[in-house]
Amino acid sequence: MKHILFFLFTASLVLLACSSVKKTDSSAITQGITGRVTEQTGNRMPMKDAEPETPKGVVTTVLIYEPTHISQVTREGTSPVYTAIHTKLVASIDTDSTGSFAIALPVGNYSLFVKQGKNFYANLFDTNNNIALFAVEEGKLTQANLSVSNRASF
Repeated sequence: MKHILFFLFTASLVLLACSSVKKTDSSAITQGITGRVTEQTGNRMPMKDAEPETPKGVVTTVLIYEPTHISQVTREGTSPVYTAIHTKLVASIDTDSTGSFAIALPVGNYSLFVKQGKNFYANLFDTNNNIALFAVEEGKLTQANLSVSNRASF
């Protein structure tokens, strides 16, 4: 019995030592996209003598796609929620407990989506109807602050 317990304890220690927790260290990344995903919920209308509620960071996955036009997605009505994206997925990154993320990417343009269950969320558009388009330049970190607000009323 002692041998079995010793083996299980040793195996547990080995597994624990071999597993790694991946933390995003934006200081180590010199080119790509860094930012934060926040969520706004509830009544967001300005109220007299009330401080606006600070959006909370969310743990989620940010999906980085090739530049995506509104015609290249399957959309739920006119909402910023998409059921399918018909461009190539380039990369994905999980946010930390504060909603922060950082990812190294080559120079180029990218559309960013926030994973919501089986769906995707993005509420930013440029004048040509490209969705959440961010440019990565040589040797620079692009700031991308994404706000999920489909459960808020304005």
